[in-house]
Amino acid sequence: MAQQGPAAVAPYLAGRDDGRPFQHSHASAEHAALVQSRETGDVLPDDSPRGQVKALPFAKSWVHFMAGGIGGMTAAAVTAPLDVLKTRLQSDFYQAQIRASRAAQAQALRRLNPVRSAMYHLSETLQILGSVYRTEGPRALFKGLGPNLVGVIPARSINFYVYGNGKRLMAEYWNGGEEAPWVHLMAGVTAGVATSTATNPIWMVKTRLQLDKNVSERSGGATKRLYRNSWDCVKQVVRDEGVRGLYKGMSASYLGVVESTMQWMLYEQLKAYLVRRETAIQASGRAKTWWDKVVDVTGNGGAAGGAKLVAAVIAYPHEVARTRLRQAPMGDGKLKYTGLIQCFKLVWKEEGLMGLYGGLTPHLMRTVPSAAMMFAMYEVILRFFHTPA
Repeated sequence: MAQQGPAAVAPYLAGRDDGRPFQHSHASAEHAALVQSRETGDVLPDDSPRGQVKALPFAKSWVHFMAGGIGGMTAAAVTAPLDVLKTRLQSDFYQAQIRASRAAQAQALRRLNPVRSAMYHLSETLQILGSVYRTEGPRALFKGLGPNLVGVIPARSINFYVYGNGKRLMAEYWNGGEEAPWVHLMAGVTAGVATSTATNPIWMVKTRLQLDKNVSERSGGATKRLYRNSWDCVKQVVRDEGVRGLYKGMSASYLGVVESTMQWMLYEQLKAYLVRRETAIQASGRAKTWWDKVVDVTGNGGAAGGAKLVAAVIAYPHEVARTRLRQAPMGDGKLKYTGLIQCFKLVWKEEGLMGLYGGLTPHLMRTVPSAAMMFAMYEVILRFFHTPA
């Protein structure tokens, strides 16, 4: 019998015991494309018919903690002006001004079609941004950025870390090591509650500083600032409202866990879809179209932005309630909004449905690209530290 060379034997080296070579399936192609859960570490597609994924051992958790914080910090700094604008549009003071302006143009606005109405709303948003710049100076566009960054860094780090570890542990101990939508749900809720509890005082201070009217001298305004800086704000709040004052808006923050959890669940589904899509393209052997290349470029960042868009629109009213609850007391020292339910009822009574969506346009303009940017920066850092992405 002739001796077989290495080339002839190679197909059988990894074969079955009976000498037949493996038949490579789509599952093996999926194994070739590791899926990185952006929060935990490696996640590998399962070979099972159910198509679930198994969480692999946690790797370099400190990198994910750090990368989440840096990604959030970068996105917050770039989109700070839109965050200021969103916060002001959520407050009742600025909503009253907008209602007065629209009342004066009511007849003209009624004649606008939906497209022109949307363009008018965008133009109105940009005009308010320009007004802040003209009357208060360029620094006003970044008011509250300090406490915002102080809050964003631990918030994103905590959220990524808790979500990732929670997902891994729940899958390992309660679901045979396999991920599932309910695992993502529970991990998202846990991460949201932990993040909101730890960072609420920081967001409260940020909101107070952003709403603090600081009209520059050139505008001729006589209104003085209530707070000189973040530390002065903390001291005044504790003195006048007690330590509990630092946790104003906490109930609305917990309500916001719905949004963050929804975002995580949508993101996980979109991410899994991208993997299945790439696997199908590779298996078909066809050349990639221009749309395929666009998807390759946007990738998981696009998935993060899309998930944020859907979640933000659905859960936005809690943002308005949270901002109203954190507003400083009125001139007589009384609080206009005293609780979550009372806040929703009063806004609905005075402003209607539109009041619950005040500031939605700048909110989406900020959060959607911010989510995509944050995940992009996150992935760059993972690659820098040679952590599987």
